[in-house]
Amino acid sequence: MSVAVGPDIRIDRVRGEPGDAGLAREVREGLTRELKELPPKLFYDARGSDLYDRITTLPDYYPARAEREILNRRAPEIVAECAAGELVELGSGTASKTRALLYAMAGAGTLRRYVPFDVDASVVEQCAAELVGLYPGLAVHGVVGDFQRDLGHIPEGRQRLFAFLGGTIGNLYPAERAAFLARVRRLMGPTDRLLIGTDLVKDRRVLEAAYNDPEGVTAEFNRNVLRVVNHGLGADFLPEAFEHVAFFDEASAWIEMRLRSKRAQTVRIEGAELEVTFEDGEELRTEISAKFTRESVESELAGAGLLLDDFHTDAGGLFGLASASLP
Repeated sequence: MSVAVGPDIRIDRVRGEPGDAGLAREVREGLTRELKELPPKLFYDARGSDLYDRITTLPDYYPARAEREILNRRAPEIVAECAAGELVELGSGTASKTRALLYAMAGAGTLRRYVPFDVDASVVEQCAAELVGLYPGLAVHGVVGDFQRDLGHIPEGRQRLFAFLGGTIGNLYPAERAAFLARVRRLMGPTDRLLIGTDLVKDRRVLEAAYNDPEGVTAEFNRNVLRVVNHGLGADFLPEAFEHVAFFDEASAWIEMRLRSKRAQTVRIEGAELEVTFEDGEELRTEISAKFTRESVESELAGAGLLLDDFHTDAGGLFGLASASLP
């Protein structure tokens, strides 16, 4: 469904499956595995997006600050490399991560269109309205969908900069990353570029502190996945009956976030026609966040038929920003 919100704004709402069938299928599949699991995209209703924005301001949560440092310093040269006139942001949220790129494109006089792609319709609509006010003449074509399934709905364009920031690529398992990069590569033309934010391997203490803030904001964000399932599928999860767990799995080179049941309990999920039993202390995985090296990023891009052109890091070497193109 396409909706013209204003003369310069169009929002496409993509439905891969009718009604809540897709959500029910994913929840049913995840909660019937040996290690129960829910997809991290379910964090992001309006409340979850707000909680994530708060996480990015926490003292120990370095990825957002480190990535912003790189973008503030490198945005003009990144934009100039492909004379970017369109920014396609995958997992856009409130577009807070890409303001430096938009500003650089406007400063270069090339900014024509912004394409925010996100699962949360409210943030797509909000940032679209805000950005057309900031940049007169800017066209916004938002797409509300799942970036693992609906990338084909991104409008055609030229001189595009595809941005997948915030380390979100690390939320995908290796096979999912390979499939995602291959899909993006098929969308790209010879004048397009891909910009990917990648959190880097570092000391375990630094990594685990970033996901275990003493204020409990990350814990609330983690439990929000249960509230989203409650609302979307008529489930009766009690979020307060689960505690937040986050740890670094060195063998897999990723952080895992889980929810641990504080007691034995049974949850009914009406919309998925499912009843799930949790033992006392049983854990439910809600997210992985893979950590990379320059070499591993270059290898994964090459596997998808993409060439690593540049790899920028912040002053502390905490985070990496990879720029890639077609060979």
